[in-house]
Amino acid sequence: MAGGGRQYPLKTTTRSPIFIFTLAFLALFLLYFIFSSHSSQPPVPLTIHPSQNPTTFNLPKADYSFVVSLEKFLTTKSPPPPEPDDTDLQDVSNLDDSVWIAETRRLYDHPSPPPPLRVYVYQMPSRFTYDLLWLFRNTYRDTSNLTSNGSPVHRLIEQHSIDYWLWADLIAPQSERLLRNVVVRVHRQEEADLFYIPFFTTISFFLLEKQHCKALYREALKWVTDQPAWKRSEGRDHILPVHHPWSFKSVRRYMKNAIWLLPDMDSTGNWYKPGQVYLEKDLILPYVPNVDFCDSKCFSETQSKRTTLLFFRGRLKRNAGGKIRAKLVTELSSAEGVVIEEGTAGEGGKAAAQSGMRKSVYCLSPAGDTPSSARLFDAIVSGCIPVIVSDELELPFEGILDYRKIALLVSSADALQPGWLISFLRSISPSQVREFQSNLAKYSRHFLYSHPAQPLGAEDLAWRMDVDIFWRIEGMALGIGNGGGRRDFVNVEIIPAMGFEEWGVVDCQKNVGVWQALRL
Repeated sequence: MAGGGRQYPLKTTTRSPIFIFTLAFLALFLLYFIFSSHSSQPPVPLTIHPSQNPTTFNLPKADYSFVVSLEKFLTTKSPPPPEPDDTDLQDVSNLDDSVWIAETRRLYDHPSPPPPLRVYVYQMPSRFTYDLLWLFRNTYRDTSNLTSNGSPVHRLIEQHSIDYWLWADLIAPQSERLLRNVVVRVHRQEEADLFYIPFFTTISFFLLEKQHCKALYREALKWVTDQPAWKRSEGRDHILPVHHPWSFKSVRRYMKNAIWLLPDMDSTGNWYKPGQVYLEKDLILPYVPNVDFCDSKCFSETQSKRTTLLFFRGRLKRNAGGKIRAKLVTELSSAEGVVIEEGTAGEGGKAAAQSGMRKSVYCLSPAGDTPSSARLFDAIVSGCIPVIVSDELELPFEGILDYRKIALLVSSADALQPGWLISFLRSISPSQVREFQSNLAKYSRHFLYSHPAQPLGAEDLAWRMDVDIFWRIEGMALGIGNGGGRRDFVNVEIIPAMGFEEWGVVDCQKNVGVWQALRL
């Protein structure tokens, strides 16, 4: 080559393998970032404002009447075949192993936020469930005048019908339920956090002849305590609805470990034996209101009509802590702006109570036979500020709801001082009254049972409270404060066929049952 100088090899145009690998890695990382950031956006939660109509969200129309909801339920549902009750300790052992495996899988295979509470609903024989609902439905009109200690029997059943509302929601198709993010029904016992016992103790107490009722109580007790899940935990993870303080009374001592659904804790000791009920394991639920819900339109229309200062309608003479009613009548009956009436919860009483509450600023809520009273919840859903006179009262959903925002809690000693209560009520400023009423409009939804169960309704808050109880149960099962891990199996105490009378308790109605009443 002319002009000889130093020769250099030509540079190749091929990229090095390291450069290509780096470029590919960056491209893949970019694609991953784009898709993962898009898919990780959290779903927008469904928020229902109290003032919005549920139809805006295409939600099914809710029924708030026990009778109306029960009619639809019984005409569309049929009882499933019951589960076997001839189990032995091997069945308990098998279930325990299955639960252990399921818990291990949930812990290690699916690390995620806590799922909804999982509840297994026992499929009890129809005589404990559907047959009792049909009995109530078929006798509702014919026995409308049947009373218990002066109170209409069917209305008493309705105001304690929390067992129906919770059960009807749990067994509804998941696609129709609005509380799926709070509680779900599971069909395998090893998947359950809690077990629900669907026995209608209040209906059987009031509508069955005494001996028939007592026999049914014993049969239900044996059926439940024969179940492997009961034997495994001794009932600590089982939910037992006994909302009427008289229901299931002679046999419930054998189920004292279960989670009882109650109207209150009854500090008087008249209804529950020492050690049977306590807040660490049991749940207080509100009575079903006897009056219609005063919605936002009703609240607005009744504001100018609330000319009565203090209103009370109900039984003026009660037992135990309820004796304060007679004393309050003596103190308040002649006071200006106060209306006190004797009355019961029948149809006529319902209309009179509803009218009186919607015309009043304050509604007196003294203790009844137990520290609680259904009248408190009638006042709340009527927009009438409750004046609670009950010294040792545990209220539903405490820890979630602040009752100081919607009610006045007054000691018995203060309420009985001459002139004190009326002076106290008159000293509350109009702005404070409006704030109470505004809070009542917001809070009232928390005390309504319905089907389908509504978000932030009574059923929703009940399950939220059950979550806390469940975690306490889990703590005991893990040996936290209990000194042990998985429990050894124990033999369930044999239930005597008879011999409950020596307890001296009220067990089922001592009068005629519905069947006898219909023949009269």
